[in-house]
Amino acid sequence: MRTHEQIVEKLMSRPGVRAEVERLEREEFALLDVLLKARYETGLSQAQVAKRMGTQAPAVARLERALATGKHSPSVATLRKYVNACGKRLVLKVA
Repeated sequence: MRTHEQIVEKLMSRPGVRAEVERLEREEFALLDVLLKARYETGLSQAQVAKRMGTQAPAVARLERALATGKHSPSVATLRKYVNACGKRLVLKVA
């Protein structure tokens, strides 16, 4: 029986799989950059954003960390709450 790491390694050796994973990672990092920029522009801490969202600071930290690691994709509703807390508006675009 193979370990999870062995299966991932085998899949990542396939060019199509590697390219798709890298594309998704770029999108997640781009989203994280936009969210962090919105928070930094307003000078808000994670705790302040959390309060405005009606949640706790650890939840905001988890959201930002999830985007950094790609281990979780937040809902549109969560993203909207985050950007609204930063005084911004969420605009989705399909290109």
